[in-house]
Amino acid sequence: MPRIFWPLGMLAALTACTGVGSLSGAQSYRCEHGISFQVRFVDDSALLDGTGGSEVLFRDAGGQGPQQTVYSSPRLRAEFGLGAQGREAQLSYPLLPLNARCVQD
Repeated sequence: MPRIFWPLGMLAALTACTGVGSLSGAQSYRCEHGISFQVRFVDDSALLDGTGGSEVLFRDAGGQGPQQTVYSSPRLRAEFGLGAQGREAQLSYPLLPLNARCVQD
């Protein structure tokens, strides 16, 4: 029986437990560059599922006030609660580099 590398096994377990593939109760966003995704916030993490695949982001410093929140991973940084009504977001992909403005559906 092959051994699963521990972090990959933990990520698979986290993904299975949180239901990243279905994301019931999630918020949907449309972005520039043909990007779209759904996000569900659980404790101090944001579970994203979209055109770029699935990603688990963890709460990060940043944002101006309690309405604006920032989540990140090594591949993606997401800022939520932007705009006059708090329905906008921004995705930043530091490895590409690419920034995309988004609006909640």
